Amino acid sequence: MKNPPPELVQQACELFAPLGTIRTRRMFGGWGFYCDDLFFAIVADETLYLKADVESAEAFRQAGGIPFRVSYRDGREETMNYWTPPEEAFETPNEMRPWARRALDAAIRSRRSKKPAHKK
Repeated sequence: MKNPPPELVQQACELFAPLGTIRTRRMFGGWGFYCDDLFFAIVADETLYLKADVESAEAFRQAGGIPFRVSYRDGREETMNYWTPPEEAFETPNEMRPWARRALDAAIRSRRSKKPAHKK
């Protein structure tokens, strides 16, 4: 394999495996994760972040999560709605499952909110 994924990407794939069909894609210097075609996680700067939204971000924050921040060349910084899971989530797929499930649920809600209204 040419340029195999880094260890963290491989570990995350193993942790996410019980959720469904997991695939990864290189993007913007990091990696994106899909489960059954739902984009739900990223690895950037050797850190795993899970998708969140208004319904789930507080759980990540209370667990000590850190939001994903993007720094632009012009000095601007933007916080994205992706959060780190707690450290213990990296121990087993069972520990990761509730956090990954929150990310998948946020991805589903995001997909629903982006669907265009049907014209009558």
